[in-house]
Amino acid sequence: MEGAQAGSGIGELAALGTAFCWTLSSLFFTASAKRIGSLALNFIRLVQAFFCLSIFCFFWRGMALPIDVGATRAQWLFWSGMVGFVFGDLCLFRAFVLVGPRISMVLMALAPPIAALSAWTLLDDDRLNVLGWLGMALTMAGVVWVVFERQASLEEKDHSHLKKGALLAFGGAVGQGLGAALGKRGTLDYDPFAATQVRILAGLVGFTVIFFVVRWWPKVWEGLKHPSGMGYSFLGAVFGPFLGVSLFMLSLKHTQTGVTSTIAATVPVLILPFVILIHKERVSFRAIFGAVLAVAGVALLYLPNALHTPQDPPAAVKADSAARE
Repeated sequence: MEGAQAGSGIGELAALGTAFCWTLSSLFFTASAKRIGSLALNFIRLVQAFFCLSIFCFFWRGMALPIDVGATRAQWLFWSGMVGFVFGDLCLFRAFVLVGPRISMVLMALAPPIAALSAWTLLDDDRLNVLGWLGMALTMAGVVWVVFERQASLEEKDHSHLKKGALLAFGGAVGQGLGAALGKRGTLDYDPFAATQVRILAGLVGFTVIFFVVRWWPKVWEGLKHPSGMGYSFLGAVFGPFLGVSLFMLSLKHTQTGVTSTIAATVPVLILPFVILIHKERVSFRAIFGAVLAVAGVALLYLPNALHTPQDPPAAVKADSAARE
């Protein structure tokens, strides 16, 4: 099994790339969802991302499809995709439409604490100490600060969507946090790009079932005919499930989960200049402070782990690897 290499810098750079990719993808997906709808977008962008990954993996691994995944890894990655791509992103994309990318991504700062609790349960890893609980409290404080601030740039009718949008964004954080813990269980000894392919396939299965139940296929065909919506969707797919998620999985292989999650959680700060320039939002110093506080809480949550040399894989992961040998 490939171990994390302390001090190599590969994991930290990959996590930083994740943060930048997710910042851009949130903006592109917001623009696309307003044109073709959030539900249709979820399916279309996964197809686009899987196409990009298949081409990349053909040259990267010599095989376009993850045929070497194995049954045990496939199970963990499948449920990771169902939780992360289907439940989590379904909630998040609708939140993008209701409250915009900034508030949605600030709430997504809750994903690392949720991932920590999930990893604690599933992997017997990332146990929280006093500093960890303090970091979680700071993150919650920063999120509440930003979400419940009344912004002059929001019209009165938008306030009616704030509570619903915040709840959906929280659902997105739950999906990403739990999905990350499930995904780590299946990707520590596997190629991160191929692992992302399996997760995307799970997402496509989930959305296919949903679309048959709610009879949403006409909306998908309608979305396919929208040039600008498809263009924004493709850009979001490239920077989101293709590059962003794959870099996140790559980072998990080369550094600690805490370091990866902390760096990736800087999206709420990175997105502020974009919403000022593109969406013309008036961002107050209170909002900036709240975003920084949320990310600082995440950093504090993982600081004790980040200062230690990466340890051996959790016993649960070792058992999975032994079973495959």
